[in-house]
Amino acid sequence: MADLINEMMKNESHELRVQHLSEALPYIQKFTNKIFVIKYGGSALTDSKIAQSVIKDLVLLNSVNIKTVLVHGGGPEINEMLSKIGKEICFENGLRKTDSETLEIVEMVLSGKIQRRLVSMINCTGAKAIGLNGRDGRIIVAERLEGMPADNMVGQVKKLNLGLIYQLFDLGLIPVISSIAPNEIGEAFNINADTLCAEIAAELKAEKMILMTDVPGLLEDVKNPDSLISELSLKEAQSKIDKKEVSGGMIPKLECCINGLKKGVKEAIILNGLTDHSLLMETFTDKGSGTRISTQIQSL
Repeated sequence: MADLINEMMKNESHELRVQHLSEALPYIQKFTNKIFVIKYGGSALTDSKIAQSVIKDLVLLNSVNIKTVLVHGGGPEINEMLSKIGKEICFENGLRKTDSETLEIVEMVLSGKIQRRLVSMINCTGAKAIGLNGRDGRIIVAERLEGMPADNMVGQVKKLNLGLIYQLFDLGLIPVISSIAPNEIGEAFNINADTLCAEIAAELKAEKMILMTDVPGLLEDVKNPDSLISELSLKEAQSKIDKKEVSGGMIPKLECCINGLKKGVKEAIILNGLTDHSLLMETFTDKGSGTRISTQIQSL
């Protein structure tokens, strides 16, 4: 752990390093043995330099006894593979249209290529990780998303069996979970990674659910990156959706945060995974590093 911290702070003076470590102490004490469920995907996943930074942050959290679960997506790499085989890329209401052939590619990329890479990066950074999807120990049982036709294998969570996750925590392992899961008779489904993150975080009664994306967070003005909304109450977050004050991909992310909070998650955060050490800034500073939504925040 000392080597990891030294590397992160190598451009700072010894005095400044000590000051930062001292300031982090109250947060380390506050979050020791708490559970963080982190969704990681998009551009922040495909850039190797950024990915190394994110993984180092994750390993540091684990090193100070914060129990971390990593749920990952992989949209850009799935699109790349589908393009290579000449398969049409199609989305409906923000969800990937997933026929049987597309599902094979999705599972291969998520549970094979991306998950193996993330597990290896964590292991090489000094922690221990294990890759899982819903098939492993039947930790996730899926069903077809309501309203989907029989040839579209887009799923939703029907049931979670997360006893295995607690056993992995006890062994000091970081679970890395991809969003493929079977139904009761073994048919596989593709579940949106943000949605899965919220369901897992709620089931584990997580202290923090963190969606790492490629935007700063929720913006008051989408054309102004400096208009970040740093805090929202649950009521205010719902109002943003009801009044159509958010659009595009931010709508499902905000809905996932609201869903997690309603089911018992303490805080939900949308932050920029492209910003260096945004995960540590969110965890160990008052200011944070994105948009924090909590039932503890009072509406204006």
